[in-house]
Amino acid sequence: MIIERAGTVDAPVARVWERIVTPEGINDEMRPWMTMSMPRGARDLTVDTVPVGTPVGRCWLRLFGVLPFDYDDLMIAELWPGRGFHEESTMLSMRLWRHERTLDPVDEARTVVRDRLTFELRGPLRVLTPVIAAGIGALFSHRQRRLARHFGG
Repeated sequence: MIIERAGTVDAPVARVWERIVTPEGINDEMRPWMTMSMPRGARDLTVDTVPVGTPVGRCWLRLFGVLPFDYDDLMIAELWPGRGFHEESTMLSMRLWRHERTLDPVDEARTVVRDRLTFELRGPLRVLTPVIAAGIGALFSHRQRRLARHFGG
């Protein structure tokens, strides 16, 4: 299943990049619905400092920032510094999780943020694909709005 979302942020690409690669920025986008922790020993890493092609470890996803409900075995497969990344991971619930996020300048003061998500649920969960797809779509629409709001949009 593939889901795509895009939104315009009132900030230049460099400022948006600085925000979206940090655990603080990622968690701010997902709040209040969920948060994601970095693995022990990797808490200071950011998307642009993670070794490309090397699994970082389990990042726990927490409902409302408290209740662990899934994990992401995080791996950045490709990195385009200052412009985007391609995460390719597995999760407890998903055989495949692929998140591509790119930043494109509209002009010197605005940036288009594009998220492309591809996922495949594990065996018995596959019957829930339409429901999970709706949830992922809603979460990433929420993330786009939170990011725009952070920059005053």
